[in-house]
Amino acid sequence: MSAGWLELRRATPARIGLGCSGNALPTAAQLDFQLAHARARDAVHAALDVDCILAEISALGMTTLHLRSRAADRATYLRRPDLGRRLEDASRQILTRHSGEGRNPVHSRTSDGSLGPGLRRDDGNETCSIAFVIADGLSATAVNAHAVPLIAAVLPPLAGLKVAPVGVVEQGRVAIGDEIGGLLGADLVVVLIGERPGLSAADSLGVYVTWAPAPGAIDAGRNCLSNVRPEGTPIPDAATALLRLIASAREHRMTGVTLSRRLATKMEAQDIDL
Repeated sequence: MSAGWLELRRATPARIGLGCSGNALPTAAQLDFQLAHARARDAVHAALDVDCILAEISALGMTTLHLRSRAADRATYLRRPDLGRRLEDASRQILTRHSGEGRNPVHSRTSDGSLGPGLRRDDGNETCSIAFVIADGLSATAVNAHAVPLIAAVLPPLAGLKVAPVGVVEQGRVAIGDEIGGLLGADLVVVLIGERPGLSAADSLGVYVTWAPAPGAIDAGRNCLSNVRPEGTPIPDAATALLRLIASAREHRMTGVTLSRRLATKMEAQDIDL
């Protein structure tokens, strides 16, 4: 193998310049591929360490809520993505009791009792500024390793804000944060979830931020930070990026494509002024 290929291989985890042995890959490259594939499959089927995560979050001084989606088991979760986007009835009842009864927000609610996407509570009661949701997604391996450290890193700068109880969800998809945030009356929901494993990374954590969460929110209304892991975006860098995103969302009262365009326009205006 040439020196140029060796230099490129050192610069990326991608499988490039593997060489060949006859008409096939070299044995070492083939074994490495099979190991990476096995790790990815293991990550998809790994179990969320709920007890450990609940204990670690509690140690940070935060209240926790153990929740579940409508997907009863992992096999159902993988076959029915829609069930992973909604809470089971018992978990909805937990959130309803925790958020309090007797509120009469001036905005109309959806048929399931939560506020519609983009609507804010305005009933004279204090609302939760931020709700954190931890869900296993497609890699509980990533969540078990990186979710709590990331929350711990962003908490001190958020000390002046009201933070809702942290929802730890089994068999959850990204959109389940919309329902949780809506029931808690949060201005902003931050979902930390395991990303789909790849053949170079089985432990990537994704972070999705949505303003005014409620069932019916669309993916274009979210912002995402991806590949949070030591070999990708390390926790300190991810925490800095997340805090900037939270600050921008609260300033402009929006997230997603609209926020990205607003920030781009703002940067262009600053360049013109310079």
